[in-house]
This record gives sequence, C-alpha cells and structure tokens, in this order.
Amino acid sequence: MLKRFFLLCSGADSDIVNSCSNGEQNKYAGIGATVFFTAVMAFIASSYALYTVFDNPYIAIAFGIVWGFLIFNLDRFIVSTIKKRDSFLDELIQASPRIVLAIIIAIVISKPLEIKIFEKEISTVILKEKNEMAIANKNQVANYFKTDVDKNKAEMDSLKSGIAKKEKEVASLYQSYITEAEGSAGTKKMGKGPIYKEKRIAHDLAAKQLDSLKINNAKIIADKEARAKTLQTDLDKKVTETQPIIDGFDGLMARINALGKLPLLPSLFIMLLFLAIETSPIIAKLLSPKGEYDFKQEDLEMGIKNVISQNRYQSELQKKTDADIYDKVYADIRDDKELYNYKRKGATELLKLQADGFVEKQKKSM
Repeated sequence: MLKRFFLLCSGADSDIVNSCSNGEQNKYAGIGATVFFTAVMAFIASSYALYTVFDNPYIAIAFGIVWGFLIFNLDRFIVSTIKKRDSFLDELIQASPRIVLAIIIAIVISKPLEIKIFEKEISTVILKEKNEMAIANKNQVANYFKTDVDKNKAEMDSLKSGIAKKEKEVASLYQSYITEAEGSAGTKKMGKGPIYKEKRIAHDLAAKQLDSLKINNAKIIADKEARAKTLQTDLDKKVTETQPIIDGFDGLMARINALGKLPLLPSLFIMLLFLAIETSPIIAKLLSPKGEYDFKQEDLEMGIKNVISQNRYQSELQKKTDADIYDKVYADIRDDKELYNYKRKGATELLKLQADGFVEKQKKSM
C-alpha cells in the first residue's frame, strides 16, 4: 500500500511501472518518497513562516497545506517529465530548467526552517535592533519637541536670572549701607549720616523692586514650569504611542534580515541540505542508466509515434488520391454538351432578370 502510494508520488506511468520488476518499482518508489517528504517539509516551513506573519495557526496551516500541495505537484511534474536519452548532454539540457526550479524551491523551503532552528539567536539580534530603534525613536521624538522645550527653558532661566541679579544688587546695597553705618567703608564715619540714609533709601527701593519682580515673575515661571511638564508629557505620550510599532518589529522580513546577520556557514549547510533533497530525484534520474521502465516507456512512445505517422501518411495519400479523381471527373464533364446547354440556359435567365430589375430601378428614380 505504501509502495503504491510512493509510486503515485513519483509521477511514473502506473501501467508501465506495474509491469516492471521489483527493483525498478523500488527505484521509483524511492523517488516518490523523496517528492512526498519534500512536500511535507514545505508544508511545515510555510506554516511556520505564515504563522510569524498572521499570528493565527488556522490561517497558517491552511496556507501551509496549499503550499505543500503546490510543491508536491511541482516536484512530481519535474521528476515525471525528465526522460532518459541517448546523450547525457541532452539529458542535462533537458533537466537544466527543472534544476533551476528545484534550487528556487529548496531556498524557499529552507529559509523558514532556518529561522525556526536559529530562533533564539535571531531573537537576540531582533532584541538588539528593537533597543536601538527605541533609543533612536526617543531621540527623534525629543528632537521634534526640542525647539519648544529649549525656548521654554530659556525663558524660565531668563526670569530666574533676572531675580538672581536683582537679589545680588539688593545684597550689595544692604552691605553698602551697613558698612557705612559701621564706618568700615564709604565715608569711614560711624553713625547714620546723610550718606547712610541715601544708601538705605537706595536699598529699600531695590528691595521693593525685588519683591515686585518676584511676584510678577513667580506667576510667569509657574506657567513656564507647567508648560515644561506638558511638553514632557506630550513627549512621553508620543514615545509610548510609537513603542508598539517597535515591539511588533519581529515579522518574517525582520527575521530574514536578522538571519542574514548571523554567521553564514550554518545557514548555508541547511540550505545545501534542502537543495540536495530537492534535486536528488532529478540527479538520480540523470545519473542512473536506462532501466526497464525507460525502455518500456520508449517502446510505448515509439508505437504511438508510428501509429500517428501511419495515420498521417494515409491521410495525405487519401487527400492526394481524391484530388486526382476529382480532377479527372471535372475534366471528363467539361466537354459535356447537355451540361453546357443547361448551364447556358440558367445563365441567360439570370441575365434577363438582372436587366429587368435594372430597368425598374431606373423608372422609379425618374
């Protein structure tokens, strides 16, 4: 039962292969088994690849089944259409397009399985890329808000700097009138004289200006600080909104790119393994000598060609014979007076009817 199934998978003619020896049947059963298991691997690979895209096992399995049947049909077609010839070069030329197709199929099948085999290493590469993207995204968002943040901070620093400058001025005036009273500076006269009073008035005026400046700037600084918090909140919100996009950066294309950043040799060996599996039925047919199945198939095709050739020759001969007969028949009746008079009478009547019709049209037009 299993052998019959693998023979069906090989694409061999059932009538011919069933009449062959067990050895020949086993050869084609082996080819069919390779075709079948390649389709199974294609189903597994495509299901995993599509699962990384859709995150839905049912959709992935459904598409995987379709892809598996497609690969099965292609491989079966490739193997069944390669026929043994008398020249190896002719066989190689015949098989070259099929080998190219087999290479493409092998690459397509191997990539998803490579991604699964090196899943941990690929996840590490993707995590590193996500972190780099997150940092770059945060810097980009910060640069977007940088102008408003810097402007707001500069205005706050300017207001605070004005207050600090005024405080320094008040402190200087305070020190000036105190030292004047003590007699340690200024006029060097102890006591609260006219100069002291002038310096005290200047200090009190500056102190009042400082208080007024603090009151006026306090409200503005509070607004600026609230604005700074709002800008920071907007920045954090923008980063939070864009983070899911970065977190979702683990699809099929991202994993293929991450696979390309891993060492080439392990991935290359896996691809070569699938390439060997995919091309093995073709290579086996190319390298194997003509077997019983090939001779019987060639004999059957030759018989069909002979029948078609004979039918074509008989058809051409019949066509030529019919042409010669009809040429002779028409040559014989060409001089028949009775037929001539009959046709002459019919032509005369037709000409009369045409002439009468022309006259009637002329009368109606006048």
